Amino acid sequence: MCGITACIGTADSVDPLMSGLKRLEYRGYDSAGLAVKGQDGLSLTKRVGEVSELASAVEQDSLDGTFGIGHTRWATHGGVTNENAHPHTDESGNIAVVHNGIIGNFQSLRTELEANGHVFSSETDTEVVPHLIEESLRDGATPEEAFRSAVGRLSGTYALAAIIGDEDAIFATRSGSPLVLGIGDGEYFLASDVPAFIPYTDRVVYLHDGDFVVTTRDGYTISDAAGRPVDRSVETVDWDPETATKGGYEHFMYKEIHEQPGALRRTIHGRLNPLSGGVELEEFPSGTFADVRQIHLVAMGTSHHAGMYAASLLSALDIPAFPFMAGEYAVTVPPVTPGTLVIAVSQSGETADTLDAVRRARAAGAKTLALTNVVGSSITRECDDELLIRAGPEIGVAATKTFSSQVTALTLLAERIVEDVTGTASTDAAEIIDALSRLPGDVQEILDTSTSRDVAAEYQDSDAYFFIGRGVAHPVALEGALKFKEISYEHAEGFAASELKHGPLALVTPFTPVFAIFTGKEDEATLSNVKEVQARGAPVIAVTSDRDGEIAEFADHVLSIPETHPDVAGILANVQLQLVAYHAAKLLDRPIDKPRNLAKCVTVE
Repeated sequence: MCGITACIGTADSVDPLMSGLKRLEYRGYDSAGLAVKGQDGLSLTKRVGEVSELASAVEQDSLDGTFGIGHTRWATHGGVTNENAHPHTDESGNIAVVHNGIIGNFQSLRTELEANGHVFSSETDTEVVPHLIEESLRDGATPEEAFRSAVGRLSGTYALAAIIGDEDAIFATRSGSPLVLGIGDGEYFLASDVPAFIPYTDRVVYLHDGDFVVTTRDGYTISDAAGRPVDRSVETVDWDPETATKGGYEHFMYKEIHEQPGALRRTIHGRLNPLSGGVELEEFPSGTFADVRQIHLVAMGTSHHAGMYAASLLSALDIPAFPFMAGEYAVTVPPVTPGTLVIAVSQSGETADTLDAVRRARAAGAKTLALTNVVGSSITRECDDELLIRAGPEIGVAATKTFSSQVTALTLLAERIVEDVTGTASTDAAEIIDALSRLPGDVQEILDTSTSRDVAAEYQDSDAYFFIGRGVAHPVALEGALKFKEISYEHAEGFAASELKHGPLALVTPFTPVFAIFTGKEDEATLSNVKEVQARGAPVIAVTSDRDGEIAEFADHVLSIPETHPDVAGILANVQLQLVAYHAAKLLDRPIDKPRNLAKCVTVE
């Protein structure tokens, strides 16, 4: 949930470190810091607040170093203070460490170290690491031996990078938290995510759990916990550096909403066959899913809503499918019977709850498939198969283009599973393929014509906001409410439309606008619910392609979507709701890309 960056081999490490921290700020923005090594030894600066606070401090008191490490924090152990900010050092100030994850046994280690005379200056779990390294150095270990010894005593999840003594090297490892090596021209980078160093190199090595890497100006070595060399392939990332910047937009979220047509084109590219009306997924040979009898979709947050959407599609096609919050799945694993396929949905591929759910599913005998946005992520290595959504980097904490791409990829996968299980395409396959092929253009039409800004302004002073829908519109309602609440801080709730009369209707007042999502299925029933809330005086905003019909007649406002297949309409409706949330938050002057208490990649449970 924090961001690590490191570099070595550059003439001045401060600029690439600061650049990396700014690009990783979506992973945490409670505090930030960096440590660099130069002719005058190790220099350390850290500040509470966003990376801009650290940048100001560095400008006022310049640092100089040819290699270093940096960190942007989302607090887990200890409050948001300068003392708790990373990097953390030993008492001598010769060892600096940055850490992402949670060290489960830090308290017992701290007690032991304090008994040996070590003095701690923070409340964090991380600070035990430099003290453990210091202890080993005192016993005569080399810096690499001391680093390995310290790591060997840790339990929990971690990605670590360290500068140790006079050694001109950066030592790093990972276990359960992401860490990527970037290979430049005579310079090397380490980071929690590729965008941190994408302006400097597009050549990366995705490190595996248990890998130890030592980088120097002359190169790098990767080995396992026992010190045996391991071979990891060098891959080329096809991300343009511009994709990790705002590109003229005021916020990353708004930029990424507008990137959805391009992201969706990448998601469907080469996967649709309009002539046959079928789906072509080269990752899966024909018959891959022939033995599937039931599907569990495990995910958290926005990805869970995408899983709910897919479960609705699959169930309508007579494939038993059940969405689970991964955190709950890990508590009580549902029955895994022969033919169970567990699909793990995760934007980052590093979500701790989802990874744990996958491990439990595999232990129970299920076949697993990862649906993610990140090549080489942990979840792709944990699962038997993978399907990439190809959305490109997403920096805004509130997921937008990745949700659209997840749902689109899951729609393709659902059609393919049905074809393998039944031996024939679904009844509506050709129509769905056609709708998906038109999807990028349909989204662009919404972006060009949406009246969401006016709707947000009209209802700016409301008491609460409700979102309702049926079928695939239900998870879209949940996602619409989630986007609204997480960036506007206003009270928003999503419901199945049928649930209204079973309790939530008691909360409906003239100051509770209701966003009703219509997809072309169960519209008559949803319209009945609209009439119920209107009878209580609530304003209704209909998200529909029925611009001039009965739905529009009963709505106070219409957010229009193009005509499309009902299974795809929810994706278009979601774009309108993303825009409503964005404009509402902007009117309230919220920190849209950095909502309070949240970070992009949840690598702790």
